Amino acid sequence: MAELLDIAEVARRSGLAPSALRFYERKGLIEADARNGLRRAYRPEVLGRLARIRAARTAGFTLARIREILSDQPADAALRRLLADHAREVDDQIKRLIAIRDGLQHAVTCRHQPLSECPYFLVESPCS
Repeated sequence: MAELLDIAEVARRSGLAPSALRFYERKGLIEADARNGLRRAYRPEVLGRLARIRAARTAGFTLARIREILSDQPADAALRRLLADHAREVDDQIKRLIAIRDGLQHAVTCRHQPLSECPYFLVESPCS
């Protein structure tokens, strides 16, 4: 059996704070395998799991969804469908964010006085 890693070592190697590791443990995403006094100790494999958690968080998955994915270990085809669905959700978010950005950029140069009466904000098409 590989030597267990102290929580401080896992934190150092993963780039996560020990508090984040304890939080992930409370959420059921990782599990300590032992205690060294009051300190948690983990198998080295937890580092790969933490990297997958970090990648999923960066991709916008909720912790609950990440827990489901990690615990269910979906088949490759199911995981690909899940990722495709999430990519479509991200595309929708991007469209909304672009519309917000465009509205803000328009507001900076809009000549309507007061700005709150600009028809662009009502019909979502730039005024001339």
